[in-house]
Amino acid sequence: MARNPQRRSELADAGIRILAAEGARGLTHRAIDDAAGVPKGTSSNYFRSREDIVAGLIERIGERLAPDPEVHAPLAAQTPSPELFAEYTRDIVARLLGNRDVTLALFELRLEASRRPEIRDALGRWQRSNFRGDVEFNLAAGLPGGSKEIALFHYAIDGLLLDRLTYPIDPDTSTDDIVDSLVAGLLR
Repeated sequence: MARNPQRRSELADAGIRILAAEGARGLTHRAIDDAAGVPKGTSSNYFRSREDIVAGLIERIGERLAPDPEVHAPLAAQTPSPELFAEYTRDIVARLLGNRDVTLALFELRLEASRRPEIRDALGRWQRSNFRGDVEFNLAAGLPGGSKEIALFHYAIDGLLLDRLTYPIDPDTSTDDIVDSLVAGLLR
């Protein structure tokens, strides 16, 4: 069967919605076909195995969370500073919160990776690549903070996202204010 990249993306998006709503146990070929509104067996033409589904979802998550060049171009023209680092961080948090299903699916994959080595390997490669890219970007842009600070921001952002996507402990404090406090605290 000929591969249609648009159909593959639609199937992956359906898988992301399932993963976010039902967790890893609900993620099957049949469930993806139903959620995407396609004939039975369609997803298995694009993702032969469960490992292929997971790999396809990881790839699609990366595509959907990629930075918007129109947002980053004006930021790149600014002088590096902690305030600029905060702007980039706010953009990351906004993309993650603005793609709720994608972010919840990513958390689900991380939880499943703690139990299944094949998911751990695939997700681990993707996360290490993203982390290296973040550190390289930060250094190239002349922004404050090295790999230790970038790692600390990942830990902090993960906690912030889990809080905001589930049951916030302080829903009245704006997310931007929290990001500003994180930047000020970690980049003293």
